[in-house]
Amino acid sequence: MKLSRAAIAAYVFLVFASGGVLGAFGMRLYTAQNTVRRPRLSPEEQRKRIIAEDESRLKLTAQQVQQLNIIMDETKSRVDEARRKMHPEYQKIHEEQNKRFREMLTPDQQLEFDKMMKEREERERQNGGRGPGGI
Repeated sequence: MKLSRAAIAAYVFLVFASGGVLGAFGMRLYTAQNTVRRPRLSPEEQRKRIIAEDESRLKLTAQQVQQLNIIMDETKSRVDEARRKMHPEYQKIHEEQNKRFREMLTPDQQLEFDKMMKEREERERQNGGRGPGGI
């Protein structure tokens, strides 16, 4: 059976088009599977997960779990203290950044920016001085 040039061109086009569709579908499937994000855990949930894994895999005794909790409490307080010591310098840098940013805004934008900053400060106070997510 002899095919016309038009039929051959149509078949070649169909082969390339189906390859393009298959490639696009495959790429979509690949990226969808590789970009699944787990929800962010709170510090308390992270701690529970770590302790549960350590207890299970290392077969810790009740006394060892109690000691691990003490160690984690002490570490947390040391990290919090280090953050407090760094806070004044960080605060100075952050205030300079906000000042420079505010200067480039229009008067209407400056009013809204001031309102936003007050809302952020209130959220931080509610989160115990931690960042927006309580971290």
